[in-house]
Amino acid sequence: MKGTHLGEFQEIVLLVILSLDDNAYGVTIKQEIMEKVNRGISRGALHTALTRLEEKGFITSEQGESHPDRGGRKKRYYTVTNRGIAALHGAKEIRDQFWGKIPRLKLHPGYDS
Repeated sequence: MKGTHLGEFQEIVLLVILSLDDNAYGVTIKQEIMEKVNRGISRGALHTALTRLEEKGFITSEQGESHPDRGGRKKRYYTVTNRGIAALHGAKEIRDQFWGKIPRLKLHPGYDS
């Protein structure tokens, strides 16, 4: 089993899988990331992230039924495990600790948002 470090993209993928619930498969995960995060990703990058998350024990996957509208291909559905949820909580705690240490966040003069 791989380490438990959670990168930003992996964190986003886990959150998207949780938000999609029973409809979390490659295409819907990719669409949700593109729409909500405004971030284009390749199928390969998503596949790599999903594989790594599964190796870490943060997600599980299972093959769905074949669909005629998909040329008989099956969808692979993803579910976040308890270990994945714990990793998300850990990542959020770390971020919250750092945000809590910033006395007042100001934009620097000339900063374009």
